Amino acid sequence: MPAGPATKPLHLKTFHEVYRGGSFAIAARNLGYTASAVSQQISALEKDTGLTLFERAAHSIRPTTAAHQLIELSRHLLATLDDFHHEIHELATGAIGRLRLGSFPTAGVRLVPAALAAFTAAHPRAEVALEEDEPATLLDAVSAGQLDLALGYEYGLSPRDWPDELSRVTLLRENLVLLHTADELIEPDLAELADRRWITTGKDTAGARSLDRLCAAAGFAPSVAFRSDNYDVVRELVATSLGVAVVPALGYLPDPRVSATRVRHPAAYRTVTVSWRRANNNPLLAAAIAALRQAVPADEPYLTPVTESGHTAAP
Repeated sequence: MPAGPATKPLHLKTFHEVYRGGSFAIAARNLGYTASAVSQQISALEKDTGLTLFERAAHSIRPTTAAHQLIELSRHLLATLDDFHHEIHELATGAIGRLRLGSFPTAGVRLVPAALAAFTAAHPRAEVALEEDEPATLLDAVSAGQLDLALGYEYGLSPRDWPDELSRVTLLRENLVLLHTADELIEPDLAELADRRWITTGKDTAGARSLDRLCAAAGFAPSVAFRSDNYDVVRELVATSLGVAVVPALGYLPDPRVSATRVRHPAAYRTVTVSWRRANNNPLLAAAIAALRQAVPADEPYLTPVTESGHTAAP
């Protein structure tokens, strides 16, 4: 058979059907073609290969020796093509494929494991890559096509600039909570804490800006003694009486040494979102977003799921 691209897989499949049925008419019926179309495809295959494949009589055909040999030569090729088309279908429908997810640390602890467990159970052949960073870096990676989707957040008192090319949905809304040692009786009125030492996140982070603006609304500037972007560290510092802190609900884990009280301010909240490029047609995106939404805890204090319609779910 010539090595050129002229021999078409379609012609080979038609040839196998004719060989199996012993008739152009039977092959045509099985394939949904006309007998004339089948005959033309066989003639084209014979021209491409330089082989005579059937001896034609008035009302019958007989495979030649070359036909028997070509059947054996092409059987593996057609099986491989069938596998290829099946894999293409699996890829197009999301049964297989690759999903690249980005997450910020607290969501990586509280949301991502449950979401990925559900996602991989439903798509066991899909490959999932997870990267962790701060939202600004993750959103840039989504915009650049390096990630398929990313979890991010926005404080009520520190709005974020969202890239125009991204779509996003809100998964949950977190209250901001005041952390202090469990043996203290503290009202959630920040004005009463003007003389306390404060613990917050790094300078120029959204969390630190949010604290500054909350305290400004209460009439003072916080005296920040310690900074950490790790909420476990923040909790330990509070537990050892080194200061008080305001953290989002995902950043708080119950600790007998620490009490948590919801901050009283209409903008004392943080929303968690998932973003993706509008142009991204990865069929796994919808399933991943659904898994993230389902992973949002429905019965935790200070945390409210947001429905697909954009409304907060009933407590």
